[in-house]
Amino acid sequence: MFSAKFIPAFCALLLPLTGFAQPDSKAPTERSPSPSDAATVKTNPPVEEAPLPTSGGADHITLKPIKFVEYDLPNGLHVILHENHVAPVVATYVLYHVGSKNERSDRTGFAHFFEHLMFEGSEHIPRGKIDKYVSAAGGNLNASTSFDQTDYFFNLPSNELKLALWIESERMMHAKVDEVGVETQRKVVKEEKRMRYDNQPYGSLFEELAKFVFAGTPYSWVPIGSVQYIDQATIEEFRDFYKTYYLPNNATLAIAGDFDVESTKKLVEEYFGPIPKGPDIQRPKVTLTNPTAPSVHDVVKENTPLNATMHCWHAVPETSPDSYALQLLGDILSTGRSSRLYKRLVEKEQAALNVETYPFLLEDAGLLGVFATGQQGVNLDQLDKLIDEEVERVKAEGVTEEEFRKALNQEEAEFAGGFGTMHSRAVNLARYHVFFGDANLINTELDRFFAVKREDIQRVAKQYLAKDGVYVLRYPVPAAPAPATK
Repeated sequence: MFSAKFIPAFCALLLPLTGFAQPDSKAPTERSPSPSDAATVKTNPPVEEAPLPTSGGADHITLKPIKFVEYDLPNGLHVILHENHVAPVVATYVLYHVGSKNERSDRTGFAHFFEHLMFEGSEHIPRGKIDKYVSAAGGNLNASTSFDQTDYFFNLPSNELKLALWIESERMMHAKVDEVGVETQRKVVKEEKRMRYDNQPYGSLFEELAKFVFAGTPYSWVPIGSVQYIDQATIEEFRDFYKTYYLPNNATLAIAGDFDVESTKKLVEEYFGPIPKGPDIQRPKVTLTNPTAPSVHDVVKENTPLNATMHCWHAVPETSPDSYALQLLGDILSTGRSSRLYKRLVEKEQAALNVETYPFLLEDAGLLGVFATGQQGVNLDQLDKLIDEEVERVKAEGVTEEEFRKALNQEEAEFAGGFGTMHSRAVNLARYHVFFGDANLINTELDRFFAVKREDIQRVAKQYLAKDGVYVLRYPVPAAPAPATK
């Protein structure tokens, strides 16, 4: 299941947005419907109940399946519909397969910029009205950007589905990309970077980490991008980026909630069918070179309150079979008070305030990182030594059966509770389709965790956490200024 569980808070790029209301006279009925019988359809019948755990086999619980219909429009838009009448709500989720890795190295931050810009309006939606339309209809909205994707969602009463489809189709067909909107969002993005990254303790960590660990690849810059390049970009460059990536054939629309599948297919065709298909997307190539010796880099910042260190290794893309063993390894190392790193660094040695492990797995690359913040007066060499010792212990001894079962239970609990809302179902259906090529993983991915054997944990630790392959990024507390001489 796609989860932010292992993603550090400092790399989350969610833009809080509020609002909604009824469209004005240029409303959804403007679009003329096209024949829908040309669409290719894959059917999975609708279900009317939320999935509840039922008694499974010896390995793990069995959940009632989340059923859905998926198909393609002739223009390439992939559509996934999950009908569920448990509550009178509907969630729409549009995933564009474009993120920061699709940017030029001298124009970083474009995907994140469009996360903001797509709320400016369209030819038929006045500037600043999208959030007002949504809030007036009793809904909420948001958007986010990552290395691999940009997404937009609405949660609404089910009788407002047309509103969501209208707004999303307007943004896809003719979003407002003009000087006023661009200049407005330039200021917003620059302020966001200052507030959330530049002025926060350890706020530059993920930016420093990306260029350190993913050097020479399109993953070496983070989605927030560079203020310098956003300032330098011209209006035509922004328009070209929009025309290149915000296309039906580069998007997936997932809808979950209280609606009728056949009626909704007609609405989707009405709103999205007239949007022309764009050219095929050229995907960047990502090639990582594994280090042959440990690399250490210190980042000196005046606002660093306590020594902190992060140990990272190249890992695997999220679709790799080894991703499941690595996620379980992350659980064993640092999830909960009984985890290895917590017991050693926080409880026994009292050297760290906190310690966390992050399997950060992307579409074309991945890393596994251990981040620890030291107690007052604890030096970085001591933190680094303790992390090294625990990692080497896993490699030498493996993990116990108790640790292994606990990690599986944690994944099982997260999976069982992870699809309770229509929004979470729409998100995961879309992501499983785009990045794994199989939306039905929403029902079956737990099997992949339970296919991992205990010895696989030691194997992946040995394979990926090589002593010579570690990147160590450290934040030392700045030295106190020398006292003034009299």
